[in-house]
Amino acid sequence: MRDAYHEELDSIGDGLVEMARLVGSAIGRATTAILDSDLKLAESVIEADQKVDDLQHDLEARAIALLARQQPVATDLRIVVTSLRMSADLERSGDLAQHVAKLARLRFPEKAIPHDLHATILEMGQLAQRLMAKAAEVIITKDVDLALQLEQDDDAMDLLHRTLFQHLLDDKWKHGIETAVDVTLLGRYYERFADHAVSVAKRVVYLVTGEHADEFQQEIQPVTGVEGA
Repeated sequence: MRDAYHEELDSIGDGLVEMARLVGSAIGRATTAILDSDLKLAESVIEADQKVDDLQHDLEARAIALLARQQPVATDLRIVVTSLRMSADLERSGDLAQHVAKLARLRFPEKAIPHDLHATILEMGQLAQRLMAKAAEVIITKDVDLALQLEQDDDAMDLLHRTLFQHLLDDKWKHGIETAVDVTLLGRYYERFADHAVSVAKRVVYLVTGEHADEFQQEIQPVTGVEGA
């Protein structure tokens, strides 16, 4: 019975990894769709989000069943509860990738992104995909150091997000209000996607250590000086 129980716990972790990989792929393909105005690719991203939703529903059902049957305590309880929260982060990430694809579909056959912003949006899409890939690795390895790195990696996304706004506020902006709204929304989608990847990593820190990531980081800060030295 205990072997079956731990196999079920492991399978929940496997489901989270699959969700992370699916949403990471989705944001990459959605980025290509919006930059290339590829309607077929956009539609495939939109349709594929159902699989992410199905995985979340299945994971939730298994987690709740475990809670009811096994009444886990201590670390096992933390695994189940934290997994439920991670699945919500990953499901929302899938929705954000879908939003990018829907914007590509909405503007088809026109391109939603002006040529002078292509490089920035491409970089945001690639960074979002890398962050989610790292989050998947953190789920697999339970590597706390790697998990804590994600928040620093996310600083690059925040910088790209600010870069978009600098373009929008520039007096030389000539692409109109509709495009400005599209770009604003896109920037928010990528920024939030990255935040969810960071959130997943932080939840792994809590799963492993029993402490929230911010508290854990404060505890391991090195002492840089001694008073009176």
